[in-house]
Amino acid sequence: MRDPYDAIVIGGGHNGLTSAAYLARAGWRVLVLERRHVLGGAAVTEEIVPGFRFSVASYVVSLLRPEVIRDLDLPRHGLEILPLDGTFTPLPEGAAAAAGVAGPDYLWRVNDHGRTVRELRRWSKLDAEAYEEYGRLMVQMARFIKPILSIVPPDPTGLDPRPFLPLAGVARAFGRLPEAQQAVFIQLMTMSSADFLDQWFETDPLKATMAASGIIGTFQGIRSPGTAYVLLHHYMGEIDGAFRTWGIPKGGTGGISEAIASAARGFGAEIRTEAPVARILERGGRATGVALESGEEIEARHVFSSVDARRTFLDLVEAGSLDEDFVADVRRIRYRGSSGKVNLAVDALPDFRSLPGPGEHLRGAISISPGTEWMERAYDDAKYGHFSRRPYMDMVIPTLVDPTMAPPGKHVISCFVQYAPYELAPELGGWDAQREAFGDTVVDTIAEFAPNIRDIVVGRQVLTPLDLERQMGLSEGNIFQGELSLEQLFFSRPVPGYARFRTPIERLWMCGSAAHPGGGIMGAPGRLAAIEALTADRTGRRGRMRSRNRLRPQLAARTDARSALAARQATASELGGRRA
Repeated sequence: MRDPYDAIVIGGGHNGLTSAAYLARAGWRVLVLERRHVLGGAAVTEEIVPGFRFSVASYVVSLLRPEVIRDLDLPRHGLEILPLDGTFTPLPEGAAAAAGVAGPDYLWRVNDHGRTVRELRRWSKLDAEAYEEYGRLMVQMARFIKPILSIVPPDPTGLDPRPFLPLAGVARAFGRLPEAQQAVFIQLMTMSSADFLDQWFETDPLKATMAASGIIGTFQGIRSPGTAYVLLHHYMGEIDGAFRTWGIPKGGTGGISEAIASAARGFGAEIRTEAPVARILERGGRATGVALESGEEIEARHVFSSVDARRTFLDLVEAGSLDEDFVADVRRIRYRGSSGKVNLAVDALPDFRSLPGPGEHLRGAISISPGTEWMERAYDDAKYGHFSRRPYMDMVIPTLVDPTMAPPGKHVISCFVQYAPYELAPELGGWDAQREAFGDTVVDTIAEFAPNIRDIVVGRQVLTPLDLERQMGLSEGNIFQGELSLEQLFFSRPVPGYARFRTPIERLWMCGSAAHPGGGIMGAPGRLAAIEALTADRTGRRGRMRSRNRLRPQLAARTDARSALAARQATASELGGRRA
C-alpha cells in the first residue's frame, strides 16, 4: 500500500489548484480530485457549439492576485491576459435628446482617460470633473483595503493576540487616511451602490452602468444597502498594477485554470479528473482521506475542500460528526443565486443601432444598463420569483481580442445576465421548463439595441442558476459560493468562528471562494489556506478551530455527563463528611 498523500484537494477549480500548487511547491505530496472531465470549476473553457469555444461561466479576469501569478510563474505556464478596452452602454433611441444631450444614444468609457472625460462632458460637465476625483478616490480606497485580501481573519472570540497583529497595520492605515476618506470608506461599507454614486454623478446611464458592479452575484438591487462594498470589491482588481482594469485570458478563463494546473504538476502534484468524491473520511475527529463515488478510498494527512460550505459539511462530512450549532450556522449561509449566463455563437458581429457597424466599441464590455430605473425594475421581477423581463447584461465578444475562440470570421458572445433567481415562482414550473424562455428573453433584450442579433446566432448555451448548481457544484447557482454581503465576509466567512480556513474537523481545510476573501477569479483563498496549513504543520499547531466538544456532540455529552457525575459524587462525599 502506498503511503498516504500529504494532502488531497477536493475540486479542481482555480482555488483548489492554487492550494495544490502551493502545497506541492513546499514539497508535499498532493492529489487533486475533480469530478468533471475538465479542470477549472467555473473558470473553464469548453467547446459547446462545434468550432466555438466558450468561457462557460466566469468570463473576464481582474482580481487574480499578483502574488499568485508571481509565485507560481503563471506566464511561463501559458497565462496571457488580453486587456479589455472600456465599457460601451447602448441606449434606447432618443435617450440622449430626452436628457438634453447632443449626439448619439450611447455612453462610451474607454481606457484612454482623456477620451472618457470628453465623452462624459457631452453628458455633463459636472460629471466629467467629478469622474477624475471619483477615480482617484476609489483607487485610494482600493489600495487601503487591498491588504485585507492577503490577511487571514482572526477569530474575534480567540484569546491569542497574534492573529490580530496583521489588522493593526490596516487600522494604522485607516488612521492615516484624511477624515473625508475615512467617511467615504464607511459609506462604502454601508450604502447602496446607487445612493453612493448619486453623491457624485447626475448622468443616469453612467450611474446605472457603474452601479451594476455592486450587484454582481448578489440577490440585491442597486439601491440595496451594502452593495457599495461589492462595487469596491470589483474595484480592487488590477492588471499589471493598474486598478479597475479587466482583461480576457487567452484561451478563455480555462486558460487560467490550466496554467495553475500546469504549475501544480510542475511542482509534483497529481491531478485526476472524473473522480467525484462521495465522502470525507475521518477518525478520532481528524480528516484521514476521502472515499470516491467508485468506492475507492484514498488516505491523506490533510484534506482541502474547494467546494462550498454547504456541500462540504452537509454532503461530504458524515452526518452526526458536527455540532448542531455549527451545522445550523452552515444552513444559514445565504446563497440565493441571482444570475445566469447565455453564450452565443454568431456568424457576424452585432450591429448596434446607436453606433452601427464594427468598431472599437465592441472590443470592451457592452453593458445593457441604460438607466437606474431599468436596473431596479429588473430586480423587482426577481423579488417575486421571475427572471427579469428586461435584464441587466454584461456582454463581451472575446473573439475580437482572441480570434482562436471561434472559426475565422465568426465570433462568440458572452452574456452575463441578472436577474435570474434560483427559486422561481411556482406558476413558472421550474428552470427546466423556463430555460429556453430565459434564453429568448436575453436575445430579445439585445435586439432592442442590436436588431440583427436574432439573424446572426448559429448556436447558444443557456445556463440558469440550477444549471450552475448541477454542472459546477455551486449551491443555488451562487457564483461566489455564498453572497458577498457584509455579514458573510471576513470574520464570518464561511461562518462566524471559522474564518481561518480551519474547520471543526482537524486537518480539514476550506480553500475555495466560500472562505475569505470570497469570490471572483482571485486565487487568494487557495493561497491563504495552503499557507495556513503549511504553517500549522511546521509549528505543530492543530489544523482545527475551537474545542473537540464543538466537533463531536456525543463525546461532548459523555464528557459533560462524567464531569457532572464526578461533581455530584464529590459534593455527596463532602456533605457526608460534614454530616459525620
